[in-house]
Parts: sequence; structure tokens; C-alpha cells
Amino acid sequence: MIHFARRAAGSTLRALFVASVLTLAAGGSVMVAGPVLAQGEPTAPTFLSDRLSVEVLGQGPDVIFIPGFASSREVWRAQAERLAATHRVHLVQLAGFAAQPWRHGDGPFLQPAIDGLAAYVHQSGVERPAVIGHSMGGLIALMLAQQHPDLVERVMSVDSLPFFSALYGPTTTAETMRPLADQAATMMLNADLDSFRAGQAMGAAGMARDPATQAVMVEWAVASDRQALASAMREVMTTDVRPQLATMTVPVWAVYASDADGGAPAALADAMWVREYAGLPSAHLVRVDGSRHFVMADQPDRMAEQIDAFLAE
Repeated sequence: MIHFARRAAGSTLRALFVASVLTLAAGGSVMVAGPVLAQGEPTAPTFLSDRLSVEVLGQGPDVIFIPGFASSREVWRAQAERLAATHRVHLVQLAGFAAQPWRHGDGPFLQPAIDGLAAYVHQSGVERPAVIGHSMGGLIALMLAQQHPDLVERVMSVDSLPFFSALYGPTTTAETMRPLADQAATMMLNADLDSFRAGQAMGAAGMARDPATQAVMVEWAVASDRQALASAMREVMTTDVRPQLATMTVPVWAVYASDADGGAPAALADAMWVREYAGLPSAHLVRVDGSRHFVMADQPDRMAEQIDAFLAE
């Protein structure tokens, strides 16, 4: 692990990625999503499976929101309630995260979640939704559109890359990342509760600017199933969907964060997103400054503007 960190120290973005992976392996979170939002009274979901549940708000054109790693659907609550006046909004909760049950041991995470979303669209009368996902949720949204282009009208990925481990460098591959992913997953499974919570708190500080947002991230992660977290993390670190970008017909917007005070500098963030989405020249790239990974928490008004423009296109 030390050798890995030294190799990555030459780039700010790589160093941020390395620090996140090391923190996650000790109990911290990589690609965790979740601003502080009022929980309110629980609403019974309209769809249940052993992979996800969905809460529906409003009426109108369909919009699906997917949270990221270890997060509750509450990450999208404020945007969902705002849109519910004009849209039918579907708030997804992934199994195993934020106190949701996980019954799959060390089995696969990403593909069954994608299959569950496709089944939901088929079974629930959802008509070619716009799909908006944050972080790992953005990767799931891309994969859903790649595998089921007939089901999805458009995709917005929020601070999400088609290969997350590309943050380590342009020559990184899924295979070269596999040993680190396996090691990090094992460390996560073996961490005691105190170490896990402390690591989550360390990781949260670099993922959002607001202390209250950081605190709720920690609670969601601690309430998540460790095996679900380990399986999801291992898969995200070793899943590369860049080769499929060139054949995508579904429009894609990629919103990404830049923060001169503790996050990714603008020039480095621009270079990374341009490079990683190069296989999809039609992708609409939008940088949001003054934000860390939690764009919807750090810059909610700017996030709302981008969502509205995305849905109006």
C-alpha cells in the first residue's frame, strides 16, 4: 500500500484517489454520496426486490435518481421534491447500503442492481426515463443505458467516471487494479467498528465541504452491510465501461466537481473528464466549481440548474 501511494504522488488527482482508497480500506469511504437532508416520515416504497427499492413522487415525465456508494436515497431528496411538481420522480435505494438488507453474501453487486433497475422500468410502467446517478450510481446509470438503450432516454452522471480507477493514471487497467481492490475489500471486512467509523470520518472530510454532510455520510456507511460495501467497492474499482462508450446512442451529460480548497483543481479535473469521456465525443461535460464529490450538497443551486437544463434538452 505504501508503494502504491508513492507511485501516485506525482498527480493531485491520483493522490486524492490513493488517499481515498487507503482510507476506505481502513474503514473510510470512496465514492460515497450523501448530503444532509431532512429524513422526514418514511414513505412506503412502491417497488421491492432483493436488490433495490424505489419511492415515487409526483407526476409527469419519468426521472430516476440513483445514489452512490453506501448512500441513502436521501442524497437526492431535495432535488426529487423540487422536481416532483413537474415530473414523476423515482428515488432508488440500493440493497446493502444505509441500513438496507443485504442477502447476497460476497456475490456480485453491480450487474444485479442494473438488472433490477431494468426490471423496475419494465414492470412499473416507467416510460423511457431520464436517469441521474451520483458516483457509483452514475456508473450504474451508464451501464443501464449501454445494456438497455431502449429503456433510457438520457443519462446524467454526477462526479462519476466510466472507469473510476483511471484516477490512478491513464495506463491503469481493471486487471492491474484487481490486487489493490481485493486487498482494500478484505481490509474493509476485517476492520473493527471503531476503526471503520474513524476511517469513514477521515474519508468524509475530503468528499464534502459541509461538516453536517460529512456526519451523515459516516452514519450511512456504518449502517451499511460490510459485505455489500466490499463487493461493490471491488467491482467499481475493476469495472471499465469506456470501450462501450463509442457505441452509446443515449445522450450523456457528465457533471463533475472542482474545488480549489481541498478538492480537485479545475485544470486537473477538466483534463481527467475530457480524457475519460473521449470515447463518447457527444458527451456534454459540465464542471461545477466550489464543490467536492458531493455536488448536490456543496452546490445545490448549481446542481438544480444543471438538472433542469439536462431534462429540458
